[in-house]
Amino acid sequence: MENRMIEIVAKNNNNVKLGLIPGHFATNHSHVNYYVDMTTTKTQYRAAREAARELAKFYAQKQINTILCFEGTEMVAAFLARDLSENGGGMNSGQDIAVISPETNMNNHMIFRDNLQKHIYDQEILLLMSSVSTGKSITRCVECLQYYSGNLAGVAAIFSALDEYNGVKIDSVFSMDDMPEYKSNIPSECPLCASGAKVDAIVNSYGYSKI
Repeated sequence: MENRMIEIVAKNNNNVKLGLIPGHFATNHSHVNYYVDMTTTKTQYRAAREAARELAKFYAQKQINTILCFEGTEMVAAFLARDLSENGGGMNSGQDIAVISPETNMNNHMIFRDNLQKHIYDQEILLLMSSVSTGKSITRCVECLQYYSGNLAGVAAIFSALDEYNGVKIDSVFSMDDMPEYKSNIPSECPLCASGAKVDAIVNSYGYSKI
């Protein structure tokens, strides 16, 4: 599949790139016609730093106490926390910002241990996702945040197919403007399934597994 990969570049930063593989892919919530490869952005120093630099522009004038990481975005979050804290004149300038990730228990519920709850309770929380296609993961994250009495300050993603979800604005480096042919459908309404096309791979935030 890798030989089919197409590379796209962020509009405002040539150092931020994504790989797109066309095909038929199944996620937990939907079927999509492109696998969006964020491996470089989530794992390599320079790419993560530049993606964080772009996201920081959305939050320079918004109070952020904690960045809550999902889908392997910890490296991007660390750079984002640094940029917000060191941005002279910004609302978070000189402030410490926590970077944490939830734990999943045996019932697949997101939890925070007692020692981390201080970074959630009554704090301004930024959710950081790698990608948003249907928005269902955001609902789960927000419910977890509400349970621990955190305040949602914003939702950020490297790529989002949605501008907002349930009234919550989603800020992203890449959007549907960058990949207008990207489609996400619930499995029962997938046109690729209807045409008889086999699923190429199962995908999640860790990557893909060919079938």
